[in-house]
Amino acid sequence: MRLRALSYNIHKCIGGIDRRYQPERVIATIAHYAPDLVMLQEVDAGAKRSGGHRQADMLAEALGLRHHAWFPNVFLRSGGAYGNAVLSRFPCRTAFNMDLSLAGRKARSVLHTVVRIRVGSRSRTVHVFNLHLGLRQDERRRQLVRFLGSHPFAHMHARTPVIVAGDFNDVYGTLGARLLVPAGFRAMPSAPNTFPAYAPLRPLDAFFVRGDVQIRRVARGEISMARRASDHLPLVVDLELANA
Repeated sequence: MRLRALSYNIHKCIGGIDRRYQPERVIATIAHYAPDLVMLQEVDAGAKRSGGHRQADMLAEALGLRHHAWFPNVFLRSGGAYGNAVLSRFPCRTAFNMDLSLAGRKARSVLHTVVRIRVGSRSRTVHVFNLHLGLRQDERRRQLVRFLGSHPFAHMHARTPVIVAGDFNDVYGTLGARLLVPAGFRAMPSAPNTFPAYAPLRPLDAFFVRGDVQIRRVARGEISMARRASDHLPLVVDLELANA
């Protein structure tokens, strides 16, 4: 079965150039690529800067992706919070938040969503991990090591379909190759530059798979709207999920 996934740091729907809060630009960008699974980072809920909107709910409704989950990473002094979200065309059976925060650093986490996808006459369970790692190299490495040793990931069968995507903040695009690939993951055939959106120079966003799911095509969002909607470009990945 073919499906499309999209990973996107939406920067609270605030434009990277004009600093305007315009969620309709993020909605239009995502809708253009018609994804089945969406992994979002920096998603506001109840924050003054974004009109108090619960952005995960708002985006899910606007895009027709009624299955969704959101967990906060950072709580704001002015009220509200922001964190990671998963929007899905398929039922989300459960969702958990895995804390990756390190002492003295900004809170970081992985949103783990268990998705059920119909493949032929059967349904398959796909584990989706949406992460946002830290800004320092040693911080990112420690966070990925903690993730790889965590439950339930550490005990999954080798054929279980697993997707790991998000904002790795990986300036040189080498972190996954050093840690995820030796753990059985397959990397993207290329690492598109996604930051900054108006003139992308760094491959901060990434996508990895393991088990009975394959990456067939990778591209960054190139429409003009995407260059204004956020400070990142979306990463668009076509996948193939094997029959059970």
